[in-house]
Amino acid sequence: MHSSEQKKSISQTRRDFLKKSGMGLGAMALSSLLGGEALANSLGAAISNNGGVLGQGHFPAKAKRIIYLFQSGGPSQIETFDYKPALEKWHGQEIPDSIRGTQRNSGMVASQSTFPLVSSIYNFKQYGKSGACVSELFPHTAQIVDDLCIVRSMYTEAINHEPAVMFVQTGSMISGRPSIGSWLSYGLGSDNENLPNFVVMTSHGGGGQPLNSLAWGSGFLPSHHQGVQFRSGEEPVLFLNNPHGVHANDRRRALDRIKAFNEHQLDMWGDPEINSKINQYEMAFRMQASVPETVDISNEPDYIYEMYGEDVKKPGTYARNCLLARKLAEQDVKFIQLYHTGWDQHGGLPRGIRHQAQDTDQATAALVKDLKQRGLLDDTLVIWGGEFGRTSFSQGKLTADNYGRDHHPGCFTMWMAGAGVKPGIVYGETDEFSYNVVKDPVHVHDFQATLMHLLGIDHERLTYKYQGRRFRLTDVHGHVVKDLLA
Repeated sequence: MHSSEQKKSISQTRRDFLKKSGMGLGAMALSSLLGGEALANSLGAAISNNGGVLGQGHFPAKAKRIIYLFQSGGPSQIETFDYKPALEKWHGQEIPDSIRGTQRNSGMVASQSTFPLVSSIYNFKQYGKSGACVSELFPHTAQIVDDLCIVRSMYTEAINHEPAVMFVQTGSMISGRPSIGSWLSYGLGSDNENLPNFVVMTSHGGGGQPLNSLAWGSGFLPSHHQGVQFRSGEEPVLFLNNPHGVHANDRRRALDRIKAFNEHQLDMWGDPEINSKINQYEMAFRMQASVPETVDISNEPDYIYEMYGEDVKKPGTYARNCLLARKLAEQDVKFIQLYHTGWDQHGGLPRGIRHQAQDTDQATAALVKDLKQRGLLDDTLVIWGGEFGRTSFSQGKLTADNYGRDHHPGCFTMWMAGAGVKPGIVYGETDEFSYNVVKDPVHVHDFQATLMHLLGIDHERLTYKYQGRRFRLTDVHGHVVKDLLA
């Protein structure tokens, strides 16, 4: 027997034969009941569903898509949205041991002998009907507080950057699990055949921790569900353009031949990654026409440039990525992830966080307003937040105009806006030091369960069997925070 025939015979086990035969008999029975055309429609919906496995979801969705504005590095809740006037009277005094002992501290303060509490040097005011307190660093965001659902009682289990980012994005501190966008792509598929289900864009503030691309990886899910990174410059998606001298018709013929070879391998081995490769080749071909149009902002009116700020004209900036996120939302991309680095201020926090706010505040607010004026906020969920918070005591020396803050998993602030969440509310409370959650805690898995609920998914029922275990985004925890739902 030839080696290829031997491989084929090995792949066609009795179990495979019975499985395929059963499907064939079931299809013939269904055909006799429904008729040929009805059978084709029903099987097409069940098998393809634009690439998703859930059909229409477990219940009606309130959101069709998500734009997640991830502020990488851990923004200080004390300088942004969690106003703590009590820290003013405690400023410079040692944090009580009874408070500090309730949370882990990172190794970066292990040699520190004094832990003086420090109040923010930035002023806060109340805004909107909700009366939400917002730092002076965010004047544009302050103007949209009545559209925001601010959650001050987030908490996590990770104390260092990469595990914390992985935990928020994948539900596990260990790298290699599928990210939120990959789960949604796997479960719900795509509403646009010419763009990926899951798009990622990055921008960089001053310094900060590097990003691991596994944060938007597909893990053990088929690889065509991973995030596709859009970059600044002339080639937004690497290796998408045809090589010099290769015509589009030649590329099409080459892909057809490659597809035929891959389909032959798929029939022989049944490896789902071969199907992913076929999907990725076809998506890349369709993206050759759709991506240049999507990233072109030259036809935007002047008032849009003014709304997003001057940086919107510079490729690779946070403002430019926010505008592109709106364009992707208009084209029904399911999950749009923006990462902006530079929020890791262990020292020099007053200057560093001001720079970060200047980079992001105007464009963030503009995105929410832009979606709202186009009617897209009704079915788009916008999320803003990082991987953890910062300590209320100073890391390093405290001076009159300078201080730093260490990582703090015990409490941090995120906000959401748009489809399905209550607008104009502030949820949860921390203690007077912004050190511990004292009311309505929201664990990272609770947050993940809630956003999946908004897209019509029961987080306990979207699973994938891998190495003998059924995995899900929320692991074995998490509940929907119904108080956040409109």
